[in-house]
Amino acid sequence: MKNLKSQFLVASLVGLSAFTACKKDSSDPIVEPPVDNTETLANSFFDKVAYKGAFGTTDWSAGWANYNPQQTDYPATTATLSGDITTNTTLDANKVYLLSGFIYVKAGATLTIPAGTVLRGDKSSKAAIIVTQGAKLIAEGTLAKPIIFTSNVAKGSRAPGDWGGIILLGKAPNNIPGGVGTIEGGVDNTVGVHGGTIADDNSGTLKYVRIEYPGIAFQSNNEINGLTLGSVGTGTTLDYIQVAFSGDDSFEWFGGTVNAKHLISTSNVDDSFDFDNGFQGKLQFCVGQRDPKLADQAGQSNGIESDNSEQVFNSSPRTRPVISNMTIVGPVANLAALATVDAKHEHANLWRRGSKMVLGNSVFIGFKYGLNIRDKETGDALTDGTSIISNNIYQSYVANFDIIASGSTPSFTSVDLLKTYFTAKGNVSLTEASSQTLLNSPFSLTAPNFTLKSGSAAATGAAF
Repeated sequence: MKNLKSQFLVASLVGLSAFTACKKDSSDPIVEPPVDNTETLANSFFDKVAYKGAFGTTDWSAGWANYNPQQTDYPATTATLSGDITTNTTLDANKVYLLSGFIYVKAGATLTIPAGTVLRGDKSSKAAIIVTQGAKLIAEGTLAKPIIFTSNVAKGSRAPGDWGGIILLGKAPNNIPGGVGTIEGGVDNTVGVHGGTIADDNSGTLKYVRIEYPGIAFQSNNEINGLTLGSVGTGTTLDYIQVAFSGDDSFEWFGGTVNAKHLISTSNVDDSFDFDNGFQGKLQFCVGQRDPKLADQAGQSNGIESDNSEQVFNSSPRTRPVISNMTIVGPVANLAALATVDAKHEHANLWRRGSKMVLGNSVFIGFKYGLNIRDKETGDALTDGTSIISNNIYQSYVANFDIIASGSTPSFTSVDLLKTYFTAKGNVSLTEASSQTLLNSPFSLTAPNFTLKSGSAAATGAAF
């Protein structure tokens, strides 16, 4: 959800994002606005694989992810974590922690959570961990011993929104007026701020981490997501993270520059991956799976939803995620099931309000609607080459909604012009029958397999 407070390009477009503050002269300091990034998939961050989508033939989620946490037995809590953390604190993996209320990790403090630790969020107190600016969360699990944040409700009765989630707040740039915003979710305004000019700011490490049944809506447009990232910088490490059954978005970025790999979103209520306020990071190997019965009744639920700014569509820095090898499986397993899917499920991708993007080598199947380019500023970036959508596979069900040019003043004045762009960049729209030859078992909600079938059309064709 949004908070008011809060392609590959040609080879000549190279270089890192530049975020600087400089003085015009010693008597009249003026902070220059951050510039839009020009990152491409040629960047060394990206593993240069041949296949499209999040998985090749190896399942990197095996051994640590959990696709059926409703039936998982977790041990009873033996200790409580609550209040403010103001000094460096290391938890004990032999204890099971009850998270109670808003837990603020304050500036200068680091909360370290050892591999294998289980932490259960209290429902009545809307437990959440908020890592404020200048603080760090080190939650580094392993393949054999992931760190598990989950509901404190008994198995069989767990539901999205059983507890709050995890919020990281950093000092990287965003496009919020003044460069500093207050994160959504009912967080204390005095410490819930994020934003600055430190592109490589470090909020810690999350690796081999599961976040189950988070996501609380305090009020409309004011929610805690599974993992909320406010102006988080590139010094932060995000790798092998699953958000399951979130009551709002699984992952939402408000500005920032942080990069991430191996992200999993399963059975969440709102959007799988949501970008806002000038987010400019890089993502690879991300998978989302929609549950046909879970959708946002206050809005709509999309695979990707991306905005630059709710009010000033061309504000800088522009939201411009650089994404490769994403797979998002929609809620519609086949045409016969379309009528039973919650009506609030909508797009595979909704790019709007001036968002830019670089999106390549990805697979989006099983959606009602496909790709939607909304608003003039969004489409203009595709036509001027500062955005690109290339080498992707789409499949959707509702006729004439596979590719959409929308908004009060769309850049593509007819959908045929957008379709011309779409095909010229190597994107394809598949039929249902063709899409079912791509992945092994993508629609199973409790034991999915997102790896490629033998002979899959996604096995080749990736380009960097």
